[in-house]
Amino acid sequence: MRISAAVDSSAAGHAVSVETDGKVQALAVPAKPSGHGSAVNGGELLMLALATCYCNDLYREAQRLGIPIDGAHVQASAEFAGVGLAASDIRYTAAIRSAASAEDVARLLRETDAVAEVHNTIRAGVQVTRL
Repeated sequence: MRISAAVDSSAAGHAVSVETDGKVQALAVPAKPSGHGSAVNGGELLMLALATCYCNDLYREAQRLGIPIDGAHVQASAEFAGVGLAASDIRYTAAIRSAASAEDVARLLRETDAVAEVHNTIRAGVQVTRL
């Protein structure tokens, strides 16, 4: 599966999209008030990627494990100390609404943490290359 994202920003307009295996989806990300760039910054989107990944994976893993869940709340955060510096203190929390036992919910959280792709990408420190 190949995933990509694009931002096309100019005085004439601002367009953001993601693409997975040829399927393109536009995202509603507004331009900065100045019209130059996105009003949402990359660090914010990175935290959203972590939260979205874990949330989606919770539902996938719950189905695989046969653990019923009625809802999930995931929040991710990090510290960004300055321009050009990598994030530090990346953390996330997850709360599950479920009739399942506390042991099953703990298993779901643990197993989802082990397979969350965005989390594992950051943990691995994957190289980023400008083409």
